[in-house]
Amino acid sequence: MPATDYQGSSVPFSSIGRSLLSIRRDQVHSMEGNQEPTNLELELEGFQKQVVDRFNDLHAVTGEDLLSLSWIRRLLDAFLCCQEEFRAILFKSKALVSKPPLDRMVNEFFERSVKALDVCNAIRDGIEQVRQWQKHLEIVLCALDSRQRILGEGQFRRAKKALTDLTIAMLDEKDSSSVISHRNRSFGRNNNSSSKDHRPAGHFRSLSWSVSRSWSAARQLQAIGNNLTPPRSNEIVATSGVAVAVYTMNSVLLFVMWSLVAAIPCQDRGLQTHLSIPRHFPWATSIISLQERITEESKKRDRKNASGLLKEIHQIEKCVRHLTEMADAVQFPLTEEREKEVRQGASDLALVLDTVREGLDPLERQVREVFHRIVRSRTEGLDCMGKASYSE
Repeated sequence: MPATDYQGSSVPFSSIGRSLLSIRRDQVHSMEGNQEPTNLELELEGFQKQVVDRFNDLHAVTGEDLLSLSWIRRLLDAFLCCQEEFRAILFKSKALVSKPPLDRMVNEFFERSVKALDVCNAIRDGIEQVRQWQKHLEIVLCALDSRQRILGEGQFRRAKKALTDLTIAMLDEKDSSSVISHRNRSFGRNNNSSSKDHRPAGHFRSLSWSVSRSWSAARQLQAIGNNLTPPRSNEIVATSGVAVAVYTMNSVLLFVMWSLVAAIPCQDRGLQTHLSIPRHFPWATSIISLQERITEESKKRDRKNASGLLKEIHQIEKCVRHLTEMADAVQFPLTEEREKEVRQGASDLALVLDTVREGLDPLERQVREVFHRIVRSRTEGLDCMGKASYSE
């Protein structure tokens, strides 16, 4: 929302380098005289600084490492830290949270959080899908094992079949009707209704209620972003600045969910949602710039039809394409040069697979933690609001 939308307000939103919270404090102090900042004001400023520092750090990453497994994990870590500080602010502002206009703002945040739970479930499905790809990749690497003295036609047939199966699996994931997206799973809960599922025991390590067949990641992101507008000056003053924190956390929630959908395979992963954040928020520049960089990445010719923009997925796709081309063109007996190329391609694939093996489990744990933290914070928040209203 541009600064002109605030015409008629006494708050100078065109001021450069000052947070909205600082401006609110100046406005109050101009009426009450020079006072020391309250504990709440200090906590709100600390929260804004946390968001700024975290996302500036995420923004500083090079293009090569953007959307890597390690970057996504840092993003989720940033979310969890910001969420914890925000939860503490709401808890210490119970009297304000139970009254208009903050009660409405906080309730809307909780509603967005509930929508984010479905995104977490869909992302967990996507992580499990990548695990299924790993099985095909392991067959390829076993067939082209560098310890074998000779690579014969049998090994190539086996590798080629695994590469073909993987290519089909990755193409299927782009289809919203993919069977993997319709599993009946639940985060941290066993589901007895899945007894008709004849998959081997332990096939899925972490269970979650799956999204429905008609569910769309793109529509869910749009729902999270609907009616997300910055607080007006009178709302900032009336809420002692807490409204700014609520808007900040809403924006962080939306960006994190959008980034997960961009990176990880999931159902109908459109990236049309745009974050309309006024740039006078101190953290806005880094988040807006990150979204622009990710959007540009999605438009690249070799990324347009990707299952996900995760760096390691892109590396897998390149390795698979290269090995498939070599397998299609191979003639026996292999020349020394061709055998060297094949072994190098397998070695490159092995490096990517090692990174995926090491990164998927920690990523899944973080997604699960985000899910549970959102549920816990919402439950605590609604409980606090109810108790505060009752005590009045």
